[in-house]
Amino acid sequence: MRRLAQLAAATPTGRERYVDLLRALAIVVVVLGHWAVAAVSEDAAGRPSARSALPDLPWAYPLTWAAQVMPVFFVVGGYANAASLTAHRVRGGDATGWLLGRSARLLRPTTALLLVLVGAALVARLAGVADPLIRTVAWFATIPLWFLAAYLLVVPLTPVMWALHRRFGLVVPLVLAGLVAAGDLGRALGPAELAIPNYLFGWLAVHQLGLAWFDTRSEDREAATGKQSVRRGRRLPVSRRAGWTTLLAGLAATLLLTAGPYPVSMLNIPGERLDNAAPPSLALLTLTTAQLGLILLLRDRAERWLRRPRPWQLVIAVNAVVLTVFLWHLTAAILLVGALDAVHLLPTAPVGSAAWLAWRLPWVLMLAVVLTGLVAVFGRIEARGGRQRGRTAEHRSDRGRFRPTVRSLLTAAGFVAVVYGLVVNSAAPKEAPEPLGVPVPALVAYLAGAAVLRLLRRGWGSPVTRAAASGRGRDAGAAPRR
Repeated sequence: MRRLAQLAAATPTGRERYVDLLRALAIVVVVLGHWAVAAVSEDAAGRPSARSALPDLPWAYPLTWAAQVMPVFFVVGGYANAASLTAHRVRGGDATGWLLGRSARLLRPTTALLLVLVGAALVARLAGVADPLIRTVAWFATIPLWFLAAYLLVVPLTPVMWALHRRFGLVVPLVLAGLVAAGDLGRALGPAELAIPNYLFGWLAVHQLGLAWFDTRSEDREAATGKQSVRRGRRLPVSRRAGWTTLLAGLAATLLLTAGPYPVSMLNIPGERLDNAAPPSLALLTLTTAQLGLILLLRDRAERWLRRPRPWQLVIAVNAVVLTVFLWHLTAAILLVGALDAVHLLPTAPVGSAAWLAWRLPWVLMLAVVLTGLVAVFGRIEARGGRQRGRTAEHRSDRGRFRPTVRSLLTAAGFVAVVYGLVVNSAAPKEAPEPLGVPVPALVAYLAGAAVLRLLRRGWGSPVTRAAASGRGRDAGAAPRR
């Protein structure tokens, strides 16, 4: 508690605390949503299995408009990335150094999850568990990684998209929305693969709204200097009137689209002719517009509330381990299912029955206990990465022996390898005979990319310190230590 109080007291006065609250709420809603709709059963061999209950609950489809909060996370990500990039450049850093710093918080907890799963898979294989079953468990545990792959695809483009925003403003997300609509038309008339670019265009459009939100903070400064980088008509309006207009217009457009060719559910429903979330559809973008309007309407009230010490300390605590919570929440479900099955208390009531509904609350509470234990063990990896990020990447990685072009190419290659590994894992069949649980090419690509980024963050190719140059205690050619 003392550490949280210190962090809260050290919060800069100009920080948009509301952004941190939205990030925490978005992840908590995702976690609770996944847990609440879990349907546990037993297969023909008597082994436990799990799936989403949504296909059996059509009355819950409209509720997914509130449960689909990944757009909120991308909007918040856009705001945070713009703020971080701007601050980094003010300190004299470059885009590559910023990317290296950004990768630290994201990849450390992800690498921990993958290595633990691979280690558990090896133990299970030695115990005689069949490879397809190992892959099924690992596939379920790594479902959250599809989101991380999409986010890691968007983050490296932030410097370019920020420059485009400063030049064209809201025209950029409108153009991206048009490309998403073209992708939707392509998969409606032809093969579903025609919409694959929507994974990039859709999430970039949402992320771009976060950039536009951050840019509204520069209006006062521009008014004082008489300079304006984005035309007023192309700026994101943030007044209450604009918030209501955005909310109502987004809801009306979403209602119109879902009454027509788009499904009502904003989450994946197996068998649907079109998925609104994978990849993002035009309907998801209109829903994002409505969510942005609501965000703007609640902004001032939330900021006042977050000026209180206790709410702000709670937000700080959640954000310190927010990615760990997201990455491990399905592993918590696997562990709980295994434990309940071992003592023959696994709740397998039919979906929608009174018994199934009655189990929701104790089920979620037990999962929360298991996840708390996992976060206590692995959360320190993320928290430590957040504290060290500024001391390593932002101060050491901006200059080095590598030419800037080479360093940028290595950074880009690291991101590409990491995203490739995560995508290959997500695309691999659920019951593929994978002895490591994760496809070997995916694991190798991910670890290679993460290793390159880590080496660059630690000063690989950076100038030698004076102490090292004088040969004090170590080889004069060694890289400086942290």
